[in-house]
Formats: sequence, C-alpha cells, structure tokens
Amino acid sequence: MKKYIIILLMSVAAVAAHAQFRYGPAAGVTVTDLKFKQDLVSVDQTVGGTAGIQCEMMFPGIGFGIDFGLMYNLMGAKVNLGEKKIWSVDGYGNERLALHYIQIPLHLRFKWTRMEGLEDYIAPFVYGGPDFTILAAHGKCDAMKYAGGELGLTAGLGFELYKKWQISASHTWGMTYAMKAQLLDNWSARNREWTVRLAYFF
Repeated sequence: MKKYIIILLMSVAAVAAHAQFRYGPAAGVTVTDLKFKQDLVSVDQTVGGTAGIQCEMMFPGIGFGIDFGLMYNLMGAKVNLGEKKIWSVDGYGNERLALHYIQIPLHLRFKWTRMEGLEDYIAPFVYGGPDFTILAAHGKCDAMKYAGGELGLTAGLGFELYKKWQISASHTWGMTYAMKAQLLDNWSARNREWTVRLAYFF
C-alpha cells in the first residue's frame, strides 16, 4: 500500500512540476443581494466591486487546472427595515448593509487549449469551486450581527484573449449565513453575487 501511495505522490509532484503558473491583477463589477430565510421586508440588489491578485496553474496537454487568488470584495444589499415596526420605532429605514470581504477563491477550471492554433488568440474556459471570505468591515447597522466570514460556491465561464487577458462572468451562492437580526431568532441572510471580471496575466 505504501508503494502505491508513494507512486501516486510522485506522479502528482511530476505533473505539478510541469504546470504552467501565472498571476496578475484582476478587477470587476459585482451585483450583490442578500437572501433572507423569510421575506419579512423588501431587499434591493446593489452594485459593488472587486479587485486583487488572481493566479492560475494549468496542467499542459489536458486543459485542466486551478485558479486562486486574494481579492477585496464589496457585497451586501439595501434592506428596507423600516417596513416593520420592530425596526422602524428605532429609526431604521432603507439600510445599505455593506459587507467588505477579503476573499480567497479556489476553483477548478477547464480551458479549451486544442483548437488548431485558435487558442493562441481566444480560448474559452469554465470554472467552479469554493470561495473563502473573511469579513474585514461592514456598514454601521446595529440591527444586525455579522458573521466573521462566509463560505461561497462559485460557477462561471469566460474566454482568454491572446494568452494574456481573461474576461469572465460568474455567480456565487453563499453557503453559510453572512448576518443575523439582533431582535429576531433565526432571521439570517446569505450573500448572492453576480460578477464580471477582467484579469491580465504576466
């Protein structure tokens, strides 16, 4: 058994040694929402942004690889707490619940790299996987208590131009709660996010 494990580890190390690693800056626009467990008040999407460093490690010949990075991400939504007396009596109205995250994506990706030379000019790709986020700051709204971080699940697609530029679009579903109400039990929300991002690889 040990022999097979050693062979497997050596094979993985050999493939990783030939992997093509790149990195570069990335920035994009987000449209974010908060999905509450119950529809007690109206919630409006908001526009945010994301920026940071994106990395890619592709295994030559098979088209598979991983992407990861370190990003700043502005999420949240506008929540009209004033529609319920429990909050309106305390002066709450249509509150912008802004969430500032440090985000660490870790995605599997597949890129079409065998297209008779066309991939040198344009190459489509798909990707998906988890996003790990750490809450760095949030807007002031004492009606809520905020989780220190969140786990999201992302699926996306895009295309690469001239082996340098990548344009992608994705949707992220929050898998854990981002915030909970102070005055109500079990009224929590998860993030939802649409992202369009542009990256340049060195």
